[in-house]
Amino acid sequence: MNDDEPPHPPGTSGRSRTLLRSLAPDLSPWRASRDFRFLWLSGCVTSFGSYLTYVAVPMQIKELTGSSFAVGLIGAFELVPLIVFGLWGGALADALDRRKLVLRAEAGLGLLAGLLLLNALLPSPLLWPIYLVAALVAACDGLQRPALDSLTPRIVPHQHLTAAFALNSLYRNAASVAGPALAGVVVAFSGVGTAYALDVLTFAASLLLLVRIRAVPPATGAERPSVRAVLTGVRYAWSRKDLLGTYTIDLCAMLFAFPVAVFPFLASELGADWALGPMYAASAAGALLVGATSGWTSRIHRHGRLLVVAAVGWGAAMAMAGLSGSIWLVLLGLALAGGADEISGLARSTMWNQSIPDEVRGRMAGVELLSYSVGPQLGQVRAGTMAGLVGVRAAVWSGGLICVVAVLAVAAALPKLLAYDDRTDPHTAAVRAGHERAEREREQQRERGQQRERGQQGEREAAAATD
Repeated sequence: MNDDEPPHPPGTSGRSRTLLRSLAPDLSPWRASRDFRFLWLSGCVTSFGSYLTYVAVPMQIKELTGSSFAVGLIGAFELVPLIVFGLWGGALADALDRRKLVLRAEAGLGLLAGLLLLNALLPSPLLWPIYLVAALVAACDGLQRPALDSLTPRIVPHQHLTAAFALNSLYRNAASVAGPALAGVVVAFSGVGTAYALDVLTFAASLLLLVRIRAVPPATGAERPSVRAVLTGVRYAWSRKDLLGTYTIDLCAMLFAFPVAVFPFLASELGADWALGPMYAASAAGALLVGATSGWTSRIHRHGRLLVVAAVGWGAAMAMAGLSGSIWLVLLGLALAGGADEISGLARSTMWNQSIPDEVRGRMAGVELLSYSVGPQLGQVRAGTMAGLVGVRAAVWSGGLICVVAVLAVAAALPKLLAYDDRTDPHTAAVRAGHERAEREREQQRERGQQRERGQQGEREAAAATD
């Protein structure tokens, strides 16, 4: 340091380090759970490949048809399988080994990516197989997602759940930034077939990681999968008005302010076809920034209020993106929306997994799947239809404004959502107590096993001394 420079104020560097530590992601789940590490790595790999296909499919349909309606129609083909198999997948997740269910569905998704590849390699690719595969992918995802979402609370200690979901969102957002950006380059220079081929390879790698996770059998006396079991989960969801608020708000946000289907047309209208990849990646970049500084989320307790604020921010940012005539302001609006959506997702996931008992967790994950997956499918149909009626930009900004109004209306109609506090919520307390009992039982089993091992070792030593 130059002697003429004034010294740093006492404690400045210490405060800076404290601030950085408070913002840095909490790695406790990674350190505490071997199975979480394998699950996390598997998600890293498969998410990257899936985002390649996520961009390649609408690009291929646009090339085959030139129609915004045809691109938006893919959401309609995915909707019914997602609803049916999402609810059924929740019942299966509560009744079967969740690890096996995740593995089988992952294999099915890999095979379907292979079918997209085969179609793309045809001299004249067909349109109808793309819609068919989209429907089958939605069915497999509906079967897998409830088991996957309800797997984390079984392999991660209760106190680390918020941090676990922050780490999961970190890899998902990183993949959604890199995946679309790479997909734009891959499709432009190598075609959609290469994107599909890379997706197949990532599914193969993901399966090799998932097989290393230990079995996660259902709870003793688990209800058999049936329509009655599905209805039990739906009734439980309806009885919890705080949870109902999370589902409804997410559905409103995605239905009215998810214009991804019209991104290719918005880029063309703004004279910025080069920006299509960045448009897909912008929301994920905003979410990635929030995820990378998510340490503060572990100290939040009023998750319902956080969810409402974030959902309003999502709609407002999408309205900004639609109203702007500058591609750079569009990208900024999409990035702000992505950051708000990341905060919203962390709030929802924490409420769900802190307060829902394990015996209905799979079925509730099926209900959650509908809330955050059906909305985007309907949102694609809405965006594509409105773009054809009132124009692309109007379809984007009007949806954002409607989203803001709808979120505020839901918050006013369901005050229990705003009142949620994990320090006082009785459902959260009951789930926490159950986790603590299960941990004590596992610790007692380990101690008994160690005692048996010491006893057997002593017997072997005594036998050896006698000999």
